[in-house]
Amino acid sequence: MNTTSFTLTPAEQLLLPTEEEVEFYQDHGWYLSKKLLTDDEVDTLAAASDRFYAGHRDRPLPVRPPRLAYWEPSQGDVHRHNDYIFYEEETIRRILSKPVIAAVAARIAQTSQIRLWNSTLIHKPPRLDDARNIVPWHFDRHYWQTCSSDQMLTAFIPFHDCDEEMGTITMIDGSHTWKEIGGDDSTTRHFADRDRSELEEMLEENAAYNQARVRKVPVNIPKGHISFHHCRTYHGSGHNRSDRPRRAISLHLQDAANQWRPFHLSSGDQVVYNNDVLVRKDAQGNPDYTDPDFTPVLWEDPR
Repeated sequence: MNTTSFTLTPAEQLLLPTEEEVEFYQDHGWYLSKKLLTDDEVDTLAAASDRFYAGHRDRPLPVRPPRLAYWEPSQGDVHRHNDYIFYEEETIRRILSKPVIAAVAARIAQTSQIRLWNSTLIHKPPRLDDARNIVPWHFDRHYWQTCSSDQMLTAFIPFHDCDEEMGTITMIDGSHTWKEIGGDDSTTRHFADRDRSELEEMLEENAAYNQARVRKVPVNIPKGHISFHHCRTYHGSGHNRSDRPRRAISLHLQDAANQWRPFHLSSGDQVVYNNDVLVRKDAQGNPDYTDPDFTPVLWEDPR
């Protein structure tokens, strides 16, 4: 692999987390970066998403997995989610491939490599009348049971200043260190398919089991900054109470160690993640989570 594309300028080196900030992420399960994107880059992301919503596709998905989140205009003014935006939109892919973003992720996750896992374009309208605009408490690892790693993470990238009024992402501080109670097939179901009160109850039960306090931390994100969170950190978001949509991309990331593993429900059925339908197969015929088209390397330590 040509590692020259994974080098940082001296100015970008200054944007990497300090040792204290790495320790903060390891202790708290989340981290707010320095300004990693210029205002022009963020505005370009917003413009590209407008073109996408209007129907533009640079590279449409070859097939649509059965559990694909994919807003269409016919669905109206609702909380929009469009998976695989990194694959389908060239301008977004180019900007989010900026090495410093994944280098920050690698530093806090303490891994030598970062690969894309998935990406979701998000548009939360300012509608208080629609409960679907509330994202209940959950953690991403529940939905990634076919992954071998417990160190994956997500970068939440707003297209503007994002604060509590807009329903910014909110972390349950330190929850990535909790031991989980039991676990059943329901944990693999996406939060959109589950009752919000059920998820609230799960959070409280897990906190009690770990003798932990539920400390909710809204992450106020200035434009160009990025919020990162561990795959086992409980998080969610409230209503957008502002006068404009909350627009963002969630960039889900793999560490170097992650690979496919089989995971079965109590029925015996094998769990299939959307990536499993799209990525190439390895020598054993299993999904290859190093596929350069769908899960490309975004950062590799050049040392």
